[in-house]
Formats: sequence, C-alpha cells, structure tokens
Amino acid sequence: MRIGPAEIAPHAAPLLIAEIGVNHDGDARRAIELTDAAAAAGAAAVKVQFFRADRLLSKRSMLAGYQRRAGETSALEMLRRLELTPSDLARVAERARAHGLAAICTCFTPELVDEAEAIGFDAYKVASPDVVNRLLLERLAETKRPMILSTGAATLDELDRSMGWLDAARSRLALMQCVSAYPTPEGDANLAAIRLLGERFGCPVGYSDHTEATDTGALAVAAGATFLEKHLTHDRSAAGPDHAASLEPESFAEYARLARRARAMLGAGGKALSELESDVRSLSRQSLALRAPVRAGEVVTRDLLTTRRPGDAMAASAPERACGRPAARDLAAGELLEEGDLV
Repeated sequence: MRIGPAEIAPHAAPLLIAEIGVNHDGDARRAIELTDAAAAAGAAAVKVQFFRADRLLSKRSMLAGYQRRAGETSALEMLRRLELTPSDLARVAERARAHGLAAICTCFTPELVDEAEAIGFDAYKVASPDVVNRLLLERLAETKRPMILSTGAATLDELDRSMGWLDAARSRLALMQCVSAYPTPEGDANLAAIRLLGERFGCPVGYSDHTEATDTGALAVAAGATFLEKHLTHDRSAAGPDHAASLEPESFAEYARLARRARAMLGAGGKALSELESDVRSLSRQSLALRAPVRAGEVVTRDLLTTRRPGDAMAASAPERACGRPAARDLAAGELLEEGDLV
C-alpha cells in the first residue's frame, strides 16, 4: 500500500507519520516549522486536521477530560482557536512534499472533503470517534485515495460493520490500533491487538501512539505494526490539548530510530540457515564419536557411542548409521566416526 512517496509493507521500515494535529496552536507558521522538524526527525509523512468548529460541534458539545485538564474551558472556543484555513493546510502539504514526505489529512466533516480534495492530500486518516461515521467514511471512500482508520474506543463488532461499508475500497484501507486516552498509560497500550486486527481484516495495521514513551513505537513494530503515528510538538509543556501526549523533535527522532531498529532486528521472518551462522554451525555441531576403543571387526553398539565437535563427520543426528556395523579398522576412543571407518 502506497501513500504518496511512502510505502507500507510488511518487511519495509515502518512508515512513521508525524501527527501535527493541533499542536500548531492555530499558527500556520508553526505548522510549517513542525513539518520541517518532522522531516529532520525521520518521519515519512505528516498529518494535519481539517475542521471548522462551527460545523463540527453542536450546542451540546463538551470538552473531554484530557482537554479540561489541559486548561480548556470551552470546546467551541478551543477548536476555533486551533483552526487552520485550507490555504494554510495547502502550504503545509506543499512543504511536506518539498521534503519528500506524504501529506495526510484527518477531515472531520463530510462537507469539507471537497475542499480537502482541492488541496490534494495523499491519503485520509479517519479519527477514532469517526470510525462509525458512515456519512464521512463513504464520502472519503469516494475520493479513491488511501484511507487509514483509527480504532480507538471501537468494538470489533463496530469495526466489522465499518469495514463492511468500505468493502469496495478494501485494497486501499489500513487500520491503526489505538487507545483513545491522552496520554495512554503504558499498561493500557494493548499492542497485542495489532496482530488481532491484521488477522481479522487482512489489511495493513499500524499503531496510533498516545503513550509518553519513546520506545513504544519499536514495541509496536515488534508486535506487527507496519506504520506508526505519533504526535509531534514544539513544546510538551505548551498550553493546548495535545502537547502533553506528544514528543518534541529530539525525542521524536529517537522514536524513529528505535522503530527502524526494531524493524531491522525482526528480519524477513521464516527460519533458514543464515550465512552468518555457517561458521558456528560447522564448528559447534557435533559428530558421532567412540567412548572406548574398538578393534577391527568389532560391532559398534549404541553404548559405545558419544558425540564430539566438530560436526563434519557422521552426524550426531543419526546414531543408527553406526549401530550394528563392524569397524573396518582399529578405532581409538574419542575418534570421530567417518563412513569409511565402518563396514
């Protein structure tokens, strides 16, 4: 599965998405700076959020707990403060492509998809709360672009239903295991669900990481994730809803390094003789040897056999090849048995 210049593949380096989200604090210049920082830190893609507060929220909308803890007092005023215009988002996408990165968008409202399409994003990510939003899912599917569905707070039954709606787009769908808690305690990361989602839905699966650790991405890769999403911020202590669950550029670079290292250490899978192992194999495996001297013509029995290194004589795996055969010559104790030593 390709997203712009980036590829999601089982044995490739994990595709790392730097989630700018709303960590630009409503400032387009900061969004550009974070895009530059993402490129320098080793990301393969950046992701932005496209919303208009007045269209996204009703009068009944409320703040989530983590948003209140971040000091927010009004959901509407918070999102109004954090909006970027289509022109701003286009500049971010252009900057991402200048760095060779993919540009991904989370579009929250069906009516905004046309404007997002005019910008020309490489893919769309569906935020966890909207994995059950049929109007939005079907509108995004109509764009024919790759789609990444985040699965936080969703049940398997809900995911079965959503994937059914998108069956015609299955070849360009990917899922992300996600825990919708900001930050997510390490003990609640549930990385084991990555493999479950892959087996159940047969599509690429990544991990949307809201933990505060820099090695969670590497652990997710070891658990089967082929791509990762991590929030990037200029300052974890800054005021705003997502900064505390994000990484600053230096830590993000370490996150990327560890994730790539994990992928490299996993290898291609399977179990075959590696060229690196040949020397140890030949020197450290053992051959059949004699525990006591044997005269010519004497029959070798199992209680006369032992094993010694190296493994270049009669194989220790096949004692039956020696048992019951007479010695062709006098053989000393400890001598490795060759095929020609026995009649």
